[in-house]
Amino acid sequence: MKWTRSVQQPCDEGVILSSAASAPCSAAAAPWILAATILGSSLAFIDGSVVNLALPAFQADLNATVIDAQWVVEAYALLLAALILVGGSLGDLYGRRCIYAAGVAFFAASSIWCGLAPNIGQLILARGLQGIGAALLVPGSLAIIGASFRQGERGRAIGTWSGFTSITAAVGPVLGGFLIEHGSWRWVFFINVPLALIVLALTFWHVPESRNPHAGRVLDWAGAALATAGLGGVIYALIESSKRGWNDPAVMVACPSGVLALAAFVVLEARINAPLLPLSLFRSRNFSGANLLTLFLYSALSGALFFFPLNLIQVQGYSATSAGAAMLPFIFLMFLLSRWSGGLVDRYGIQPPLIVGPVIVAIGFVIFAIPAIGGSYWTTFFPAVVVLGLGMAISVAPLTTTVMNSVPEERAGTASGINNAVSRLAGVLSIGVLGVIMLASFNHHLSLRLAGIDLEPQIRQEIDSQRVKLAAIEISQGLDNRVRDEIRRSIDRSFVAGFRIVMLVASGLALVSALITTLMIEGKNSALLRRGCIRSFPSRFPLHGNNDRTESAAHD
Repeated sequence: MKWTRSVQQPCDEGVILSSAASAPCSAAAAPWILAATILGSSLAFIDGSVVNLALPAFQADLNATVIDAQWVVEAYALLLAALILVGGSLGDLYGRRCIYAAGVAFFAASSIWCGLAPNIGQLILARGLQGIGAALLVPGSLAIIGASFRQGERGRAIGTWSGFTSITAAVGPVLGGFLIEHGSWRWVFFINVPLALIVLALTFWHVPESRNPHAGRVLDWAGAALATAGLGGVIYALIESSKRGWNDPAVMVACPSGVLALAAFVVLEARINAPLLPLSLFRSRNFSGANLLTLFLYSALSGALFFFPLNLIQVQGYSATSAGAAMLPFIFLMFLLSRWSGGLVDRYGIQPPLIVGPVIVAIGFVIFAIPAIGGSYWTTFFPAVVVLGLGMAISVAPLTTTVMNSVPEERAGTASGINNAVSRLAGVLSIGVLGVIMLASFNHHLSLRLAGIDLEPQIRQEIDSQRVKLAAIEISQGLDNRVRDEIRRSIDRSFVAGFRIVMLVASGLALVSALITTLMIEGKNSALLRRGCIRSFPSRFPLHGNNDRTESAAHD
């Protein structure tokens, strides 16, 4: 959202479970290792979720357009998605503690730059550097837990990590909203610095160094560069086309160049011995289907909810703190229902939850499209948030199980890492695509509504020049109050019209993910589970006791 940064990415636990305990810790060190990894993960979770709440403040303080706001989010998400697999490989090769600490330090330094940024351009650049830091620390936190806890201890370790990161996911947006409302958006970034210092102290004091002895000695830097360039080109074309138009030379060059770079990436990965993305895994029908489902489902979630805080703050009149609290029911449902949803695969097999869950998510997005302007949160957006949370709670644990069981056990770590990266890639792409749809719809409806208002050409031109700001358009103070109110209503209603279309498109994406389950994911797994042929992975938050079904597999 990027509230989805506070929502579990699929296969987080899979990354932990598939790691060998290469540096098992003592009982005394265990709480400190968990504290270091929980706080480190929380840096990325909190930052990602809170930044969306600050988008209206960026627009007001830095005179940013909605396209600039998209880049603030996309610069971070793009580099995180493109480099997260590289970050995991670096930890395996050079030491997980070393790379994790480097990621935390880099993240903190770039957070300082974000907080000091004097203009939107520098903020976007700093956010890109934050994404690089996150690509090092996020996989490192998961791998450190896998390396530090033996098989019998991992169930409790995973439950503790999951539970506390969920608490930070819930508290983060509310705290961030409070800082934005009563202080400055800059404190959203500065608060990362003391947390990072604590993480670094705990890491060097208590976390043992570990490596993967089976890791290859050569990293796929060329693949990482092609993936980053390809995604960057496509995203640039999608975002900038709303302002420049598709006939702009830069857009016309960026789009095909990005596609060619992605095609070259696929060709390279098929030919080298140690690829960043092993294409052979996609020969598994279930693995391909699960990743395609992830792409569509998380595209719906990330892209649609990018616009939710803009609606709440700029149109509905919520404070930043209230907007931060608006998604709490979603997070609580994910927390409370995760153990229950983890047992759905054992009871019904893989297919039913991965059909029912996305369908419920689709219904949730339809409910998001119903509210107009005004009304109580409890009768407008609360029902939509609850339904959406229920659908995602049903979907995530079975999705993790599907991914982990669709490949040989020794490749489970690679498979879970790929699926985690796909979920992040989904957000990168969907914000670009749905941003185009939102701006097109907003401009169409605003033109229709302004046509019915008698405005001087100069005033109309002033409004037209700000269309890329969406609901943050500033209206001239010299106008009559009645005219100003009429213009403001036109702008707000045009935003709501675009928001509704975006939510309906998101609903359609969720339905496509359910269709993918029907067509691509085999539904015979319940019988295999009963025969013990399929590994059932812990649900999102197994908070109590050890998980006797936890298994360990070495990284590739």
